[in-house]
Amino acid sequence: MNTASATKVATPMPKLGWLDRYLTLWIALAMILGVSIGALWPQVADWQESMTIGSTNIPLAIGLILMMYPPLAKVDYRLLPKIRHDKQAIILSLVMNWLVGPILMFVLALMFLGSHPGYMAGVILIGLARCIAMVLVWNDLADGDREYGAALVALNSLFQIATYSFMAWLFISVLPEKLGYASTEIDISMGQITESVLIYLGIPFAAGFLSRTLLCKFKGQTWYQQQFLPRIAPITLIALLATIVLMFSLKGQMILTLPLDMLRIALPLGIYFVLMFSASYLIGRKLNIAPNKNTAIAFTATGNNFELAIAVAIAIFGLHSDQAFAGVIGPLIEVPVLIALVHVARRWQQQDKQATQQTAAQTE
Repeated sequence: MNTASATKVATPMPKLGWLDRYLTLWIALAMILGVSIGALWPQVADWQESMTIGSTNIPLAIGLILMMYPPLAKVDYRLLPKIRHDKQAIILSLVMNWLVGPILMFVLALMFLGSHPGYMAGVILIGLARCIAMVLVWNDLADGDREYGAALVALNSLFQIATYSFMAWLFISVLPEKLGYASTEIDISMGQITESVLIYLGIPFAAGFLSRTLLCKFKGQTWYQQQFLPRIAPITLIALLATIVLMFSLKGQMILTLPLDMLRIALPLGIYFVLMFSASYLIGRKLNIAPNKNTAIAFTATGNNFELAIAVAIAIFGLHSDQAFAGVIGPLIEVPVLIALVHVARRWQQQDKQATQQTAAQTE
C-alpha cells in the first residue's frame, strides 16, 4: 500500500466569497425592503406602469439581461472537446439534466402545487432551466473537476438555447391539461416563450460569447479570467436583488400570505434538489465514474438557472404574477440546500477514494 496515499490529508474546503456565502440573507433582505417600500410608497406601482411598453417593463428588462450576462461570459465553449469522448458520463449528464430533472420537477409541482397553478408553472420553469452560473461555485467548493464542470456548463448552455422554448411550452401549456389540470388556465404559445428566451437568454449569450472571444484575443486569457470576470460578477447579484425589491414592492398588501406561500413553493424545491443530487451521484458511482467528475455531473444536474426562470416568468406572465414570485423563491431555497450538499459531496468523494485505495491495496 502507498504510504503517501494513506497519510494524505483531506483537501481543505475552499471558502465561499462573502457575496455568495450570504446570498440567502441578501435575498431575504431584498424581500423585506421591497415589501417596506410598497407599504410606505404605494405610488411605486404607478411608476412601474409608466415605465412599461406593451408587456415589457424597460428597466426590468435591462436588469434581467444584465443578470444573465456574467454567467454566460464565464462559459468557455473551447472546453467541450474535454468531455466528448467520455460517452458514459456525458449520457448520464444529459439524461439527468434534460429528462430526469424536468420530469421530476414537473411531478413535484403537480403533487404540491396542483391547486396553485401560478406557483406550479413557476416551479416548472425553474426545473427546466439548467444551471450555468452558481454550479461552478458549488463544484469548486466540493472539490469537483473544475474543467469538466465548466465543459458541462457549456454543453447545458447550448442545449438550453435550443430546447428551453419547446420544453417550457410542453410542460406548462400542454402536459398539465393532458393530465387533467385544464382548470389551471395556463395558455401560452411556444412563440411567446421563444421570444422571451431570445431576449433574455439570446442577447446575454451573444454578449458573453463576444466578450470572451474578443477580450481574450486582445487582452489575453489570464486577464479575462483574473481581471474581467471578477469585475462583472457582482452585476448578477445586484440585478437579481433589484428585481426582487421591485417585485415585492408591488406585493406589500400580500405580506400576511407570503410566509405560507413561500413554504408551499419551498417544499417541492427542497425535495427536488436533494433527490437530483443523490440520484445523479449514486448512479455515477455505480457506473464507476471518477469521484471528482461525478461531483461535477451531480451539481450540474442539481442546480438551476433561476435567472432565466425569473426572466421568462416575468416576460410571459408579468411582474405581478405568481409564476414570477415562485421564480424568486428558487434561489432562496437552492443556496442553503446546495451548500449542505457540498458537504455531502465531499464526504462521498472521500468514501469513494478510500474504497478505491483499499481495492488497489488488496490486488497488490
